[in-house]
Amino acid sequence: MFKIIKLTGLLFICFIFSACPFESPMPLDTFPTEKVDTSLTGYWYGIVKDGSDFFGIEALDITKQTDYTYNITRYGKVIKGDMIMPDTSRFTGYASHIGDQLYMNVETNIVEIIPNGKKEPEIKTTKIFYLAALTLKHDTLSVQTITDGFAGLNPNFHSGEDIRKTILSLKEKGENVYDDVYKLSYRKTQRPQPQHLNN
Repeated sequence: MFKIIKLTGLLFICFIFSACPFESPMPLDTFPTEKVDTSLTGYWYGIVKDGSDFFGIEALDITKQTDYTYNITRYGKVIKGDMIMPDTSRFTGYASHIGDQLYMNVETNIVEIIPNGKKEPEIKTTKIFYLAALTLKHDTLSVQTITDGFAGLNPNFHSGEDIRKTILSLKEKGENVYDDVYKLSYRKTQRPQPQHLNN
C-alpha cells in the first residue's frame, strides 16, 4: 500500500532520524479533565545547546482554547535542498498526569492517500495523539515525548489507562520511556508580531 502522510513538525523529525515519537490512537484521558494552567500559556522560544535544532525547532505558542484545552502552534524551519523553509504546525492539546508528572495529549491527524486502481484514490484521515512530558521550572519549559516502541514492538493497549500504567511501571523500574531526539527546553519570551513569527 502506498500512502502519503501529511507531515507535522514531529513527523518530519521522525522521517529524518531513526527515532520517532509514540503515535497513540488514544489519549491518556478520553476527555479533558484538568483546567488550563495559565503558567503554560505564552510564547516559548527554543533553547539550543547543540545541533538539536538542525531542522529548526524554534518556538511554541501555547494559548487557551477552552477552559480545558490548549491551542499549540509550533514555529520552525525545515531544510529542502539548499533552502531553509518556514514550517508551522498546529495542534490541540490537553493535560493529564501520570503520578506527579504532567503530560500533554497532543492531537493531530495523519492523512493517507490510498490508490484504488483506475478509480479515485481513497483518502483516509486518522486522528492520533503524541504524549509529551512537560516540566516547568521558573521561566523554562522542558518537553520530552514518549518514544515509539517504549513498550515493545506490539503493545496491546486497549485504553489510555493501559498506556498510563505501562509508562508508570517502566519509570518505576528506572527505564527510559522518552525519545532522545525530540526533546527541547523553551524559555518564555514576549510574543513577536505575527509577520515576524516565521522569519
